[in-house]
Amino acid sequence: MKKARYPRSFSHIGITVPDISKAVEFYQEVMGWYIIMPPSKVQKESDTAIGQMCIDVFGEDWEEFEIAHMSTSDGIGIELFSFPNGIKEAQEFNPFNTGLFHFCVQDPEIESLTKKIVAYGGKQRMPIREYYPNEKPYKMVYVEDPFGIVFEIYTHSYELTYSSGAYQKSNLNKT
Repeated sequence: MKKARYPRSFSHIGITVPDISKAVEFYQEVMGWYIIMPPSKVQKESDTAIGQMCIDVFGEDWEEFEIAHMSTSDGIGIELFSFPNGIKEAQEFNPFNTGLFHFCVQDPEIESLTKKIVAYGGKQRMPIREYYPNEKPYKMVYVEDPFGIVFEIYTHSYELTYSSGAYQKSNLNKT
């Protein structure tokens, strides 16, 4: 007998930023995310569980970094990292290569959030689009934070948007 499979829940995402204090401020002020652990330094050492785990993950070629933990309203964690010797510019946007392409947040006030992102130094990458013009109020847009990290905003849940056949229409319309 085949064992039942259940989808796993999403726990958190790790994002590397050039300036942890500015990133925490942006995500708290613009996105409203809660600070769970303010920025703090982690040093390379093998005497603690976190020190050893970081050596396991990052290898030996580092001495310290900064980390902060935040949370969305639905309990998804945002783990921010800032490495002193890392490249401070975002990678060139290339969704065609293997790797993390974007993350997505949900806000029914998509226009307001998009304007706030731009006002705080981010960018709007495209016009806000409707999935079902004149049918349902489902909208989406791609944006960037001030550090060049690309993300998407939906007005409605992922399940609602795609269970309605978002790609069965010929294209997304501009609002």
